[in-house]
Amino acid sequence: MLPLSRKILEHPFHNQHIAHLEKSTKETIEALSSGPVRKYIADHENSDIRKIILKHKEILGIPTTQLLDQISTRRKAKDKLPLYYHNDGVVYPPPENFEQSSSESTAVFKSNLVRGLPNSGSFKGADLSGGFGVDTYFLSRVVQTMHYVEPQRSLLDLAAHNHRLLGAANIEYHNTTAEQFITGADTFDLIYVDPSRRTESKKKIFSLEESQPPILSIADIIFSKARWLMVKASPLFDIQAGIRKIPFVSEVYIVAVNNECKEILFVSEKGCLAIPQIKAVNIDPSGTTNMFTFTFEEEREAQIAFSEPRTYLYEPNAAILKAGAFKTVGNRHRLQKIHPSTHLYTADQDVGQFPGRTFLIEALVRPEPAELKKYFPDGKANVTTRNYPVAPEALKKRMGLEDGGEKFLIGFSGQKKKYLAVAKRV
Repeated sequence: MLPLSRKILEHPFHNQHIAHLEKSTKETIEALSSGPVRKYIADHENSDIRKIILKHKEILGIPTTQLLDQISTRRKAKDKLPLYYHNDGVVYPPPENFEQSSSESTAVFKSNLVRGLPNSGSFKGADLSGGFGVDTYFLSRVVQTMHYVEPQRSLLDLAAHNHRLLGAANIEYHNTTAEQFITGADTFDLIYVDPSRRTESKKKIFSLEESQPPILSIADIIFSKARWLMVKASPLFDIQAGIRKIPFVSEVYIVAVNNECKEILFVSEKGCLAIPQIKAVNIDPSGTTNMFTFTFEEEREAQIAFSEPRTYLYEPNAAILKAGAFKTVGNRHRLQKIHPSTHLYTADQDVGQFPGRTFLIEALVRPEPAELKKYFPDGKANVTTRNYPVAPEALKKRMGLEDGGEKFLIGFSGQKKKYLAVAKRV
């Protein structure tokens, strides 16, 4: 296996002189990863950045704003990318690149998906949207060879530096565009693309047609050279539009972490014409994955009964709600829906293993502070609403409550009237 530096030199698809780092980029990476600078960054992890900016223009020979970007981004990495955070010498990219990069939990999830494909250990894969290189790195751990493609040289140098620190020895680097690379490249088993969600002027992008790399215009070339394609999209993206536009979609994963939707993954297998499986995934703090699988056809054909609130109240997790399995999730667990537009469900019994939150209703109450006082004597409650005319913050203020405690106050609309439920988690 070639050492990292030799791979950059010897791979035939590289631009001329790709082995030589741009002087400014090389010097910046060396400076930011040096011992004194890393110590300063670690020592000031919780410092007030504004005060440091006011006091210094330069620290340890580095512009203060650049150094403080490293401190600020490293703080975010503590939860988002703990492996990077705990690895001394890692250098972070500009904030917009870090924002789009996958979290460690979602990157591991993707690598586990690839691990489950036939013969994945011998795969030759390519990430056509290299960026900070988080997905490239985690995918490299489950395939034989991974190719990183990035037109911005400074990001490539940064990713290569961090990959080397993390022990990756099977990644090859290409300083070119996705279109140029895939047109001139050999065959692959897997292509991964995370199209940029912002234009060069920082405007947000919500469609695949506007994104870079232009995944739709190069899809035919990709499938002439690869069996598998994985496309990452924003959690705001229209799932059914993706299925219509991306060829051969076999599975769609809506990935939530701690009940917050993070990304949508479209997995395509060349030649697949089957109805796509929709898989709503929630990864909890322990790393445990809960997955709910259905098809849009199943959801369209499903019929569900409705009921006013009974003993238990059920709220699906964020991935299921984004996926739109509104009737299917109720039917699978033999629940009744509260209202067509209120995505809460009810039953007289605890059905167990529900993919979301389960509440035991203690009382249905009037929206009057005096009445709520006996249920929340300390004035603390966890307030939430579904299809209710008052937002949680406004309801909390109106009822004279503060955040906290073990009980919940849940506002929602039933078919006959609006409800306020005092409840506790089961």
